[in-house]
Amino acid sequence: MNSQQDVIYGLMSELEDALDRGFSPFGYYSVVKKDTVTTLLDKLYAALPDEIKEARALLRRKDELQYEAQQKAEKIIADAQAEANRLLSESDLLRAVQREAEKIKEQVINDCEEIKRKALDEADAVRIQASDDAAKIKDGASVYAEQLLANLEQNLGQMQEIVKNGQIQLEKRRVEAEEQLSGNYVNQRPEYAKDFQMQ
Repeated sequence: MNSQQDVIYGLMSELEDALDRGFSPFGYYSVVKKDTVTTLLDKLYAALPDEIKEARALLRRKDELQYEAQQKAEKIIADAQAEANRLLSESDLLRAVQREAEKIKEQVINDCEEIKRKALDEADAVRIQASDDAAKIKDGASVYAEQLLANLEQNLGQMQEIVKNGQIQLEKRRVEAEEQLSGNYVNQRPEYAKDFQMQ
Protein backbone atom coordinates (compact mmCIF):
# COMPACT_ATOMS: atom_id res chain seq x y z
CA MET A 1 0.00 0.00 0.00
CA ASN A 2 1.49 3.34 -0.99
CA SER A 3 1.72 6.36 1.30
CA GLN A 4 -1.20 8.14 -0.42
CA GLN A 5 -3.49 5.20 0.32
CA ASP A 6 -2.13 5.11 3.88
CA VAL A 7 -3.15 8.77 4.27
CA ILE A 8 -6.65 8.07 2.90
CA TYR A 9 -7.19 5.04 5.14
CA GLY A 10 -5.79 6.99 8.10
CA LEU A 11 -8.31 9.77 7.51
CA MET A 12 -11.12 7.21 7.20
CA SER A 13 -9.98 5.75 10.52
CA GLU A 14 -10.13 9.23 12.08
CA LEU A 15 -13.65 9.62 10.70
CA GLU A 16 -14.63 6.31 12.27
CA ASP A 17 -13.10 7.42 15.60
CA ALA A 18 -15.08 10.67 15.40
CA LEU A 19 -18.27 8.65 14.94
CA ASP A 20 -17.34 6.41 17.87
CA ARG A 21 -16.78 9.47 20.06
CA GLY A 22 -20.07 11.03 18.97
CA PHE A 23 -23.01 11.40 21.35
CA SER A 24 -25.66 8.70 20.76
CA PRO A 25 -28.84 9.69 22.62
CA PHE A 26 -31.17 7.24 20.84
CA GLY A 27 -28.86 4.39 19.87
CA TYR A 28 -29.38 4.52 16.11
CA TYR A 29 -28.06 8.04 15.53
CA SER A 30 -24.75 9.58 16.46
CA VAL A 31 -24.27 13.33 16.99
CA VAL A 32 -20.84 14.43 15.72
CA LYS A 33 -19.36 17.94 15.47
CA LYS A 34 -19.85 19.27 11.95
CA ASP A 35 -16.41 20.93 11.94
CA THR A 36 -14.71 17.62 12.71
CA VAL A 37 -16.41 15.79 9.82
CA THR A 38 -15.94 18.74 7.41
CA THR A 39 -12.22 18.96 8.20
CA LEU A 40 -11.75 15.21 7.65
CA LEU A 41 -13.66 15.35 4.35
CA ASP A 42 -11.49 18.27 3.17
CA LYS A 43 -8.38 16.27 4.03
CA LEU A 44 -9.77 13.24 2.13
CA TYR A 45 -10.38 15.34 -0.99
CA ALA A 46 -6.88 16.79 -0.69
CA ALA A 47 -5.40 13.27 -0.37
CA LEU A 48 -6.93 12.04 -3.64
CA PRO A 49 -4.30 11.01 -6.24
CA ASP A 50 -3.02 13.79 -8.50
CA GLU A 51 -4.13 11.79 -11.57
CA ILE A 52 -7.78 12.08 -10.53
CA LYS A 53 -7.43 15.82 -9.83
CA GLU A 54 -5.73 16.33 -13.19
CA ALA A 55 -8.40 14.29 -14.97
CA ARG A 56 -11.17 16.37 -13.38
CA ALA A 57 -9.40 19.57 -14.38
CA LEU A 58 -8.90 18.29 -17.94
CA LEU A 59 -12.56 17.32 -18.22
CA ARG A 60 -13.56 20.80 -17.05
CA ARG A 61 -11.31 22.25 -19.74
CA LYS A 62 -12.54 19.94 -22.53
CA ASP A 63 -14.73 22.58 -24.20
CA GLU A 64 -12.01 25.16 -23.77
CA LEU A 65 -9.47 22.87 -25.44
CA GLN A 66 -11.83 22.21 -28.33
CA TYR A 67 -12.45 25.94 -28.75
CA GLU A 68 -8.72 26.71 -28.64
CA ALA A 69 -8.01 24.02 -31.24
CA GLN A 70 -10.73 25.40 -33.49
CA GLN A 71 -9.41 28.98 -33.06
CA LYS A 72 -5.90 27.81 -33.82
CA ALA A 73 -7.09 26.01 -36.95
CA GLU A 74 -9.05 29.02 -38.15
CA LYS A 75 -6.08 31.33 -37.51
CA ILE A 76 -3.71 29.07 -39.40
CA ILE A 77 -6.17 28.85 -42.26
CA ALA A 78 -6.71 32.62 -42.27
CA ASP A 79 -2.94 33.24 -42.21
CA ALA A 80 -2.40 30.76 -45.01
CA GLN A 81 -5.19 32.35 -47.06
CA ALA A 82 -3.80 35.83 -46.45
CA GLU A 83 -0.34 34.69 -47.46
CA ALA A 84 -1.74 32.99 -50.53
CA ASN A 85 -3.67 36.11 -51.51
CA ARG A 86 -0.53 38.22 -51.12
CA LEU A 87 1.49 35.82 -53.22
CA LEU A 88 -1.26 35.69 -55.81
CA SER A 89 -1.34 39.47 -56.11
CA GLU A 90 2.42 39.67 -56.50
CA SER A 91 3.13 36.68 -58.69
CA ASP A 92 2.66 36.00 -62.39
CA LEU A 93 2.14 32.30 -61.59
CA LEU A 94 -1.44 32.78 -60.34
CA ARG A 95 -2.73 29.28 -60.94
CA ALA A 96 0.29 27.55 -59.43
CA VAL A 97 0.05 29.67 -56.32
CA GLN A 98 -3.71 29.01 -56.02
CA ARG A 99 -3.17 25.26 -56.28
CA GLU A 100 -0.42 25.43 -53.66
CA ALA A 101 -2.59 27.54 -51.37
CA GLU A 102 -5.42 25.01 -51.62
CA LYS A 103 -3.03 22.20 -50.79
CA ILE A 104 -1.70 24.13 -47.79
CA LYS A 105 -5.25 24.90 -46.68
CA GLU A 106 -6.30 21.26 -46.91
CA GLN A 107 -3.16 20.13 -45.11
CA VAL A 108 -3.71 22.65 -42.33
CA ILE A 109 -7.35 21.61 -41.98
CA ASN A 110 -6.34 17.94 -41.84
CA ASP A 111 -3.60 18.65 -39.29
CA CYS A 112 -5.98 20.66 -37.11
CA GLU A 113 -8.64 17.99 -37.31
CA GLU A 114 -6.05 15.39 -36.30
CA ILE A 115 -4.91 17.55 -33.37
CA LYS A 116 -8.52 18.04 -32.31
CA ARG A 117 -9.27 14.31 -32.63
CA LYS A 118 -6.22 13.35 -30.57
CA ALA A 119 -7.10 15.91 -27.89
CA LEU A 120 -10.65 14.55 -27.68
CA ASP A 121 -9.40 10.94 -27.57
CA GLU A 122 -6.95 11.77 -24.78
CA ALA A 123 -9.63 13.65 -22.85
CA ASP A 124 -12.03 10.69 -23.20
CA ALA A 125 -9.32 8.25 -22.08
CA VAL A 126 -8.54 10.38 -19.02
CA ARG A 127 -12.27 10.73 -18.24
CA ILE A 128 -12.80 6.96 -18.48
CA GLN A 129 -9.77 6.29 -16.27
CA ALA A 130 -10.91 8.87 -13.75
CA SER A 131 -14.44 7.38 -13.73
CA ASP A 132 -13.01 3.88 -13.18
CA ASP A 133 -10.77 5.10 -10.35
CA ALA A 134 -13.64 7.01 -8.76
CA ALA A 135 -15.91 3.94 -9.03
CA LYS A 136 -13.25 1.77 -7.34
CA ILE A 137 -12.83 4.29 -4.52
CA LYS A 138 -16.62 4.55 -4.14
CA ASP A 139 -17.01 0.74 -4.06
CA GLY A 140 -14.26 0.47 -1.44
CA ALA A 141 -15.88 3.16 0.67
CA SER A 142 -19.28 1.44 0.39
CA VAL A 143 -17.86 -1.91 1.51
CA TYR A 144 -16.07 -0.21 4.39
CA ALA A 145 -19.25 1.60 5.45
CA GLU A 146 -21.25 -1.65 5.32
CA GLN A 147 -18.68 -3.41 7.49
CA LEU A 148 -18.67 -0.51 9.93
CA LEU A 149 -22.48 -0.53 10.19
CA ALA A 150 -22.52 -4.33 10.62
CA ASN A 151 -20.00 -4.01 13.48
CA LEU A 152 -22.06 -1.25 15.09
CA GLU A 153 -25.19 -3.40 14.81
CA GLN A 154 -23.40 -6.33 16.43
CA ASN A 155 -22.06 -4.14 19.26
CA LEU A 156 -25.53 -2.72 19.93
CA GLY A 157 -26.96 -6.24 20.05
CA GLN A 158 -24.33 -7.28 22.59
CA MET A 159 -25.02 -4.20 24.70
CA GLN A 160 -28.76 -4.96 24.65
CA GLU A 161 -28.06 -8.50 25.82
CA ILE A 162 -25.85 -7.21 28.66
CA VAL A 163 -28.55 -4.75 29.77
CA LYS A 164 -31.23 -7.47 29.66
CA ASN A 165 -29.06 -9.86 31.71
CA GLY A 166 -28.38 -7.07 34.23
CA GLN A 167 -32.11 -6.43 34.62
CA ILE A 168 -32.76 -10.13 35.17
CA GLN A 169 -30.02 -10.32 37.80
CA LEU A 170 -31.36 -7.24 39.61
CA GLU A 171 -34.87 -8.70 39.59
CA LYS A 172 -33.57 -11.98 41.05
CA ARG A 173 -31.69 -10.15 43.79
CA ARG A 174 -34.75 -8.06 44.63
CA VAL A 175 -36.93 -11.17 44.91
CA GLU A 176 -34.29 -12.96 46.99
CA ALA A 177 -33.99 -9.94 49.28
CA GLU A 178 -37.75 -9.79 49.76
CA GLU A 179 -37.89 -13.51 50.49
CA GLN A 180 -35.02 -13.20 52.93
CA LEU A 181 -36.66 -10.26 54.72
CA SER A 182 -39.91 -12.11 54.88
CA GLY A 183 -38.19 -15.23 56.24
CA ASN A 184 -36.27 -13.27 58.91
CA TYR A 185 -39.38 -11.64 60.30
CA VAL A 186 -41.18 -14.94 60.39
CA ASN A 187 -38.31 -16.59 62.29
CA GLN A 188 -37.90 -13.77 64.82
CA ARG A 189 -41.50 -12.88 65.62
CA PRO A 190 -44.02 -15.10 63.92
CA GLU A 191 -46.99 -13.25 65.40
CA TYR A 192 -45.82 -9.92 63.85
CA ALA A 193 -44.16 -11.14 60.64
CA LYS A 194 -47.20 -10.43 58.49
CA ASP A 195 -47.09 -6.75 59.50
CA PHE A 196 -43.56 -6.28 58.01
CA GLN A 197 -43.81 -8.32 54.85
CA MET A 198 -43.09 -6.46 51.57
CA GLN A 199 -46.22 -5.98 49.53
